[in-house]
Amino acid sequence: MFRITEKHRTARRLTLMTAAAGTAVLLTAGPAAAHVEVESDKAQALAQNVEIAFDAESESSTAGITKIRVVLPEGIAPADVAYGEGPKGWKFTAADDGYTVEGPAVKAGVNAEYSIVVKQLPDAKELAFKTLQTYSDERTDRWIELDESGENPAPVLKLKAAAPGATAAAPSPTESASASASPTAEETEPSASPVSEAEEKDDGGLSAGAWIGIAAVVIVAAGGAVYLVRRRSATSE
Repeated sequence: MFRITEKHRTARRLTLMTAAAGTAVLLTAGPAAAHVEVESDKAQALAQNVEIAFDAESESSTAGITKIRVVLPEGIAPADVAYGEGPKGWKFTAADDGYTVEGPAVKAGVNAEYSIVVKQLPDAKELAFKTLQTYSDERTDRWIELDESGENPAPVLKLKAAAPGATAAAPSPTESASASASPTAEETEPSASPVSEAEEKDDGGLSAGAWIGIAAVVIVAAGGAVYLVRRRSATSE
């Protein structure tokens, strides 16, 4: 008659532990949820004078958010963006490809909420706002990936179809001038954008691929240990 020995119990416990460890590691390796949310009551293609609200969630319990750098999606010129409201003391500065809002650090653990007003939204289905979120300890969260299933997805505003008869307004004078002017020698020199510079920095986190690799090693190693225990139990009976 088959008897459950202590060695069998040990092998069973190892099998359960292996499954639990593998599951925990794989869950940890999943993509992070977007931590900059964007919304608008007038999220419709070709809509005019649209207020867009952003909620940059804090991921630090020791440092406050001090700056948010945004690269505007295609179809929205920096000259057509105005500051709405934001944290006390924060200021808005336009850039060649977007804008920056920054000021005194908000309280650690508190989200940074602000809004902008766009002259007119482009005729598109969605708009991605690549965002760099900087803290008082100089840490930077990079919400710049266009793949929603990525680790650091950019906040995306879904747009309804344009209203019947809606047309695109004439581009702002600043946009027209920059488009018609010939680039200078300095302008033709390649320059790193804030987004590409941030991508080169290491924030100390592991990618999903790295976590999956770790999970595979843990599972294989634990599986080997279970196999050895079972083999020794079989040969000793």
